[in-house]
Amino acid sequence: MHSALFDSLTADEISRAAALVRKHGIGGDRPGFGSLFVNEPDKAKVRAGEAVSRQARAIVLDRTSAATWNVVVDLDEETIVSSEQLTEGSAQMLAEEIEIVDTAAKADPRFVEALAKRGITDLTLVQLDPFGVGNRADLDLTGQRLWAGVTYFRHFEDDNAYAHIVEGVIVLVDTVKREVVAVEDAGVRPMPMTCGNYTADANQPMRTDVAPLEITQPNGPGFVLDGPQLTWQKWRFRIGMHPIDGLVLTGIEYQDGDEYRSIIHRAAVGEMIVPYGIPADPHYFRSAFDAGEYGLGRMANSLVLGCDCLGDITYMDAVMADDDGNPVTIENAICIHEEDAGILWKHTDWVTGKVDVRRSRKLVVSFIATVGNYHYGFYWNFFQDGHIEVDTKLMGIVQTIAYEGDLPGQASPVAENLAATWHQHLFNFRLDMEVDGWQNTVYQTDVDGEPVGPTNPYGNAIRVTKTPIKHELDGDGLTNPQTARTWTVVNPHKTNQWGVPVGYKLLPGWASDTLIAQEPSLMVRRAGFATKNVWVTPYSPDEIHAAGDHPNMDKSGNGLVSWSAANRPVEDTDVVLWHTLGVTHIPRSEDWPVMPNEVASFMLLPANFFDRSPALDVPGAGCSHCPPGQCTCSH
Repeated sequence: MHSALFDSLTADEISRAAALVRKHGIGGDRPGFGSLFVNEPDKAKVRAGEAVSRQARAIVLDRTSAATWNVVVDLDEETIVSSEQLTEGSAQMLAEEIEIVDTAAKADPRFVEALAKRGITDLTLVQLDPFGVGNRADLDLTGQRLWAGVTYFRHFEDDNAYAHIVEGVIVLVDTVKREVVAVEDAGVRPMPMTCGNYTADANQPMRTDVAPLEITQPNGPGFVLDGPQLTWQKWRFRIGMHPIDGLVLTGIEYQDGDEYRSIIHRAAVGEMIVPYGIPADPHYFRSAFDAGEYGLGRMANSLVLGCDCLGDITYMDAVMADDDGNPVTIENAICIHEEDAGILWKHTDWVTGKVDVRRSRKLVVSFIATVGNYHYGFYWNFFQDGHIEVDTKLMGIVQTIAYEGDLPGQASPVAENLAATWHQHLFNFRLDMEVDGWQNTVYQTDVDGEPVGPTNPYGNAIRVTKTPIKHELDGDGLTNPQTARTWTVVNPHKTNQWGVPVGYKLLPGWASDTLIAQEPSLMVRRAGFATKNVWVTPYSPDEIHAAGDHPNMDKSGNGLVSWSAANRPVEDTDVVLWHTLGVTHIPRSEDWPVMPNEVASFMLLPANFFDRSPALDVPGAGCSHCPPGQCTCSH
């Protein structure tokens, strides 16, 4: 469904939406915009040709009372459609709150005293990382807007603060009242003093045998970008940036003959959580909803050629609303380029000795978000054979704990008197599927051995079991490598040439971890989406984020678990596939002082979507046996 109605807001639309919120006094005299994004129309209405208006949606914080509002604005009519009050303080973090936490803490005598006990008197070198407090069952959050500052120290401006954690000191700051609610001190422990810096000057000598590598496309890239719409070979889709979700792709289609066939209406991150697994008081509550609490799109990097991206790169800027609702441009937020992807297909005819081979090429659309000590790269890779690979790349610096004597449980030693705490990175992707149309059914497929008997006398028969997901709670939603479990979205009303319903298959990767935390941890309620790898829900325009639109300080357990409790029918209808994947990170010494890139991935593969391989028409790339540009590699 290629429609500009689903595109990201423009700078003008952001300005007009924010002006309407202020005009109606929503959020007080100076409303804070935790997020401001397009309010996507109901697909059913668009599909039916009904007139729908262009709308914006804002999660607005009253900076004087902590009241939070969910506001829908009609940009065509210049009116407020609705204004609903939410859990107090639950809007996403404002950029200014990082500074408020820092300033309030350093002005509080209790915090200054706690630091002095540890020999720290230069407050300019103290770093405070704000964490959400939604997992703190002991706190009454009524009427408050709280963040928990975790304390670190730098020996100099460019020092790695995570090497010098001020263990046991947590400062709770109300960023609406701009005051410290409490300073929690678990007792003085020696601060690790060994520096752990990753910069070149601290790690000499550098390697001298790294040969130059150049990637060029003399005739330019092979894709066409027309505004937000991209066309590459047989792929076509639209690109946007959402303040919470980050990169959003809509209207994903593949050209088959003379027609474009739909595959996915909307694809984006639905939520993510980083839960820490150490039960000590200063640590147990820590987790980060990097989308819903902080906003992946608002944290997007401005990418740099030669460092973040290499080759013939096309960039797209992103426009976000700042704290006051003013449009701000993040330059080079989205990177688009082509890569060689190895061999696409090859066959050697052993009788004739002739070889036919084609090289694969992929189109990569990506962005990187920085959330505190971690960085996340999201890469959507489109291939010539009709499949999609999604890579989530984890980078950054691990969270640390100071110790002396015995190593604390749930932590790995990485430096003298310093350990990295065990944790998880769990991502949920929302895949609004439209496989050759919107009437789809999801099948769980398991493969095992046929029981030995009359139909399997030799014990070698393979059995495939396809179980339709008829209601939301069907199946356990967990990956199972022992049965090669996959999930296929099919259109039962359309078949390929061989009479098989057309489909696309979700193939989970190796990193398909689920939430380890268990009750009474509030993470189980707040991040219920992470307890299963696959959820299937009927499409609803109001169900976009796996933990709800505003999980910050919200303990209600909104999101997938709540929606699915109704056990709605999901057969032969407009379905949404939600996939949870991620890694359980037990840090290694090699992860310090900065961790190498770690990847969690999944694939979407055409499953009888085509009558035969759609990649037979990919030309040869040229080899030493053939003239340039004429190679089929049959020699």
